[in-house]
Amino acid sequence: MTSLDKPTEDAQDAQNAQQDARAVTEAALFEAFGGVRGMVETVVPGLLFVTIFTINKNLHWSAIAALGVSLLLVVVRLAMRDTVKHAFSGVFGVAFGVVFAMMTGNAKDFYLPGMLYTLGLAVAYIVTTLAGVPLIGLILGPVFKENLSWHTRNPGRKKAYAKASWAWGLILLAKCAILFPLYWWANTAQLGWVLIALKIPPFLLAVWLTWVFLAKAPAPIDVFAEMEAEEQAEKDRKAALANESGDEATAGRHRRDA
Repeated sequence: MTSLDKPTEDAQDAQNAQQDARAVTEAALFEAFGGVRGMVETVVPGLLFVTIFTINKNLHWSAIAALGVSLLLVVVRLAMRDTVKHAFSGVFGVAFGVVFAMMTGNAKDFYLPGMLYTLGLAVAYIVTTLAGVPLIGLILGPVFKENLSWHTRNPGRKKAYAKASWAWGLILLAKCAILFPLYWWANTAQLGWVLIALKIPPFLLAVWLTWVFLAKAPAPIDVFAEMEAEEQAEKDRKAALANESGDEATAGRHRRDA
């Protein structure tokens, strides 16, 4: 290999490592946030509710249909032996909305629990970031097998998580700034269609920004691999001590026999 080949190979290795890091980040984000299927499961119940209500203005039928399709999505997940956390979260969200709307008799209250949750989540992203423990890091740390190592041992990654949490918080606040005035001034159908329109684009923007920040950040520290290595080292140490003890015992017997 000539002196000109090595920089080229080093650059290629660095590029491959960066591509691998981006692929890992993308896969982790899809796992954490449910991917395309998770987004569909988030949108479908609300879409069904607003469609039926727009057609017949019947709160009960709209609510029953939304709750029914949420339960159906969970059943499908269970039948496929797939993770159900995203589908279950959708069921709980729809159930709270149905309860609110039925109690007040106001169809717009179907959307209120989800709107309050979005506002609370936005505040949580911002407050935890200001406190030095960005929420997105707490969410993604276990997914990347780094747990909280980014907080004390990986400052570059902590900075990336802080940027991502700011992005999530501000995007969700902007979404709330649109929805809450509509809750007071618009009718149920108008609010519902705007909410459906704002389901996916802000989410995708936040996920994309998170991917951009983390793809440029240092690699995560795999604390699980570290623990496994420590356990293996401890086993090797005990095995070495046991072998030494056995050798010493054998040598002692030889001395006595001599």
